[in-house]
Amino acid sequence: MVARKANSKPNNSRAGKIQQVLDLHEDSSSEESLDVEHMSDDSASEDEQQEQSGSSDSDSNVDSDSDQDEDFNKGFTDENAEWLKPKKKMKTNLLESDNEESEEDVDSDDEEVATGSDEDDSEDEDILEIERESKLLDEQMETEQREAEEEFRRSIAENTATFHLPTAAELKEEQNGTRVVPPSELRERINEILTVLADFKNRREPSRSRAEYIAQLTADMAEVFGYLPELVDYFLTMFNPSETLEFLEASDSPRPLVIRTNTLKTRRKDLAAALLKRGVTLDPLASWSKVGLKITASPIPIGATPEYLSGQYMLQSAASFCPVIALNPSPGNEIVLDMSAAPGGKTSYLAQLMRNTGIIIANDLKPERQKATVANIHRLGVKNVVTCAYDGRKLGQLWKNRFTKILLDAPCSGLGVISRDPSVKVQRTVKDIEKCGILQKELLLNAIDALNCKGKDGGIMVYSTCSVSVAENEDVVNYILKKRDVKLLDTGLDFGKPGFTRYQQKRYHPSLSLTRRFYPHVHNMDGFFVAKIKKLSDKRPGTDEQQTGDIFQSETTTAADDIDWAAAVQNTLGDSKTTVATPVGNKDGKKRGAEKDLGRVQKKTKGRSAISNPPKKQKKKVRTSAKVTKPRRQKQTMEM
Repeated sequence: MVARKANSKPNNSRAGKIQQVLDLHEDSSSEESLDVEHMSDDSASEDEQQEQSGSSDSDSNVDSDSDQDEDFNKGFTDENAEWLKPKKKMKTNLLESDNEESEEDVDSDDEEVATGSDEDDSEDEDILEIERESKLLDEQMETEQREAEEEFRRSIAENTATFHLPTAAELKEEQNGTRVVPPSELRERINEILTVLADFKNRREPSRSRAEYIAQLTADMAEVFGYLPELVDYFLTMFNPSETLEFLEASDSPRPLVIRTNTLKTRRKDLAAALLKRGVTLDPLASWSKVGLKITASPIPIGATPEYLSGQYMLQSAASFCPVIALNPSPGNEIVLDMSAAPGGKTSYLAQLMRNTGIIIANDLKPERQKATVANIHRLGVKNVVTCAYDGRKLGQLWKNRFTKILLDAPCSGLGVISRDPSVKVQRTVKDIEKCGILQKELLLNAIDALNCKGKDGGIMVYSTCSVSVAENEDVVNYILKKRDVKLLDTGLDFGKPGFTRYQQKRYHPSLSLTRRFYPHVHNMDGFFVAKIKKLSDKRPGTDEQQTGDIFQSETTTAADDIDWAAAVQNTLGDSKTTVATPVGNKDGKKRGAEKDLGRVQKKTKGRSAISNPPKKQKKKVRTSAKVTKPRRQKQTMEM
């Protein structure tokens, strides 16, 4: 158009003017068309730009997603990528967990699955993860509730069923050996009998008595645990049936290994640190003991360590701590007697509490047992102990009113230490238990006679046994309360069960509740009994003064049996005019020795009433004895 303008020549004519108008019109129309074309071109270019920008954006998004996936799959891309391990794909794990949960949520009914599968899938896609977990928890609770209801119905059905005792024919077959009953069946029968006895009125057989159930239970327990039936029967008189079973089971299991720290040479924390270095696993024994350590595991023998050989600790059961703690001797000038000392565990503990002061007399019946006592005393560094071997039934006469405190750990049947000596199950009978009770009464009487009740802390003794039988514990202490002027004190032990105040038809003194009993199934200790006794005076209830004086006289005169009592009595009780003929050959020294012995006895018995003496002889005229004159006559005949 510009070229046409340039080529067009000016025309001054009218035609030229017309031509110019037409050219202008054409130029304007062409410009409008060009503007339209330019507008359309601009809009098309804008659309193309938008499409290109959209496509570039989408391409960039796709590229970014692909880059993220590649980076996720590839892991770390920094300089540490060579040694860093990428984590697992979280998306795949989440998808797999969703698939597993969706599979668990499918119901067993085919119709519900067919109709509601699409809806469940849509709901699973819509709900959150926490809602899905709550649904799973609800379903688990429902299943647990259904199982609990089924178990409850089953237990009701089992408990309402009546247990039938074996018939006489079946018992005869078991006794003859024609039918062997396995231990599992015996244990099941024991549990069934215990269940019946717990609710005897509703679960017993109509034609069966309680005695029949107890008899069968006794026989089964004796067979399973290897006891004599009379021992099991004796335990059933002390405990209820279920507690008896617990006692028998606990008696078969070993007790924890316990050591006592010797504070004369070391402290408990130092000893524990030394043993821990050797690989020993240990714990403090209990709150009531400051020196006990419980060994749970050890790679080395506890009785052969350098600490043991140097006397830093003593192997001792936890129950045997209790009598010494109850006696509680104090440092000073106390004179303590341990009547049954071997092998020296309690004796060394007494010396430890007394800090090697005072005097401890360690007595035991058998001298060969005292060898272990002496060895332990030297190993532990004890310096205030004197050992001896006397019969404890004579110590009341030998050492009367000599000791401020006495410990009597009496010999017993050992029914509390069956875990250490299983032979008790078949070697001890009820008669043996009764014999032990008689011996213990004699020992306890002599121990009280040897006590000196004078002094602030004097006249205290502790009686203990390693048995749980009533005949060796409550019966003995109740007997002493009647025979001597004593009373029971609190043991000072804040654990343990109180002693019996009644047993079957027997009724004991109410103060026996101050004694303490320890059981293996309750305290995880050896069976033990501890009683603390205080002597009030030398009086003996039930005897008058005359009988008491006769007893004292008989005790004091046993040491002077060699005296010529006939001559002594005639010299002391005869008239002043009466003369006693002495045989020829007796020297004046013997006569004076007899008089000295008599004077000594009189000093001992001075102040005591009604001294028993031989009956007085009738006075007779002094005549020459035939025995005295006979040698003279022989001498005269020889001279003739």
